[in-house]
Amino acid sequence: MSEEKKLYPFKFCTLQDDYPWGSEEFKLADLGYRDSLVREGWLAGNSISEVMDTYLDRVVGDNVYEYYGRQFPVCVRLVRCQGRMPLRVHPDDETAAQRYDFLGKEKVWYVLRAGKDARLLAGFRRDTDAAEVYAKCLDGTAEELLNAIAPHAGQCLHIPAGTPHAAAGDVEILEIAEASPMDFCLCAWGEEVHPDEFDTSLTLIDALDFINYKKFTAAEAKPAAGDAPGAERLVDLPQMRLDRIPLNATLEIRREGGPFLLYSCVRGAATVQLPLAGGQHLDFALHAGETMLVPAECLEFQLQPAERDTLLLETTVVRADADPYIDPNAEPTLPED
Repeated sequence: MSEEKKLYPFKFCTLQDDYPWGSEEFKLADLGYRDSLVREGWLAGNSISEVMDTYLDRVVGDNVYEYYGRQFPVCVRLVRCQGRMPLRVHPDDETAAQRYDFLGKEKVWYVLRAGKDARLLAGFRRDTDAAEVYAKCLDGTAEELLNAIAPHAGQCLHIPAGTPHAAAGDVEILEIAEASPMDFCLCAWGEEVHPDEFDTSLTLIDALDFINYKKFTAAEAKPAAGDAPGAERLVDLPQMRLDRIPLNATLEIRREGGPFLLYSCVRGAATVQLPLAGGQHLDFALHAGETMLVPAECLEFQLQPAERDTLLLETTVVRADADPYIDPNAEPTLPED
């Protein structure tokens, strides 16, 4: 890869895992065991980790690089559920860093489609404790303790660290989360857990001391005004910022610098147009179901609707603090078994 070439917007090859309850498609993953490959252009065939190793802050921006180093900080995957996925929970950043040398897994579920029998399970409907949760996870009756939410298309649910959660029935979810493998399996409902779905070292016992046992009120995100005209800010966390953009007209993006922008096309189609010298431009197509990374060094571009009623989710990370656990110049490693 040449250092002289300017980076451009790129999409990734899909990585799909099939399970008895449904499937997961990784749209963008820098997880070590799942590492997305660039699909098109002169970077095609390179993994996101290779791109990060070479281009560093040019991909994510100065502040994001100072915090996360060579780890691309966000993972996007499409969850297609046709049964009942195992109950899972994730730790916060501090717990994950101290115990496992990983990021935590702050997580957002955006519902794309929901059938009549669909439900989301998230948090406890009443206060409980470790003993009760442990017993019900072992005998497969943990759902009795959980909130059941009837999902609908366009629903956005923030799942904080320590909140047990799962999906059931016929539902499709776009999961946007920190780039971390820190999902602990709590209960598989009496079924055998697929060996590729969870790290077997991340057990129910290990999760008991960071689960939030208090009653959880599962609230749908209340949109605020986003940066773009007509945009809605669904989530504003240190780990991610998520805007929903109805793209009804050309949107000009101009910035002094700053973080990467990640676009997931929920509906319709769009074109990302990158200007060149002499009034020329390059066009990059983004269709429904695809995710595109616009690197931080792409300071000016246009978002143009290619179909009516196009809807995009824009994800980025805005951090001003540095992570004391991360050395930006260190080589990426995986923990020993």
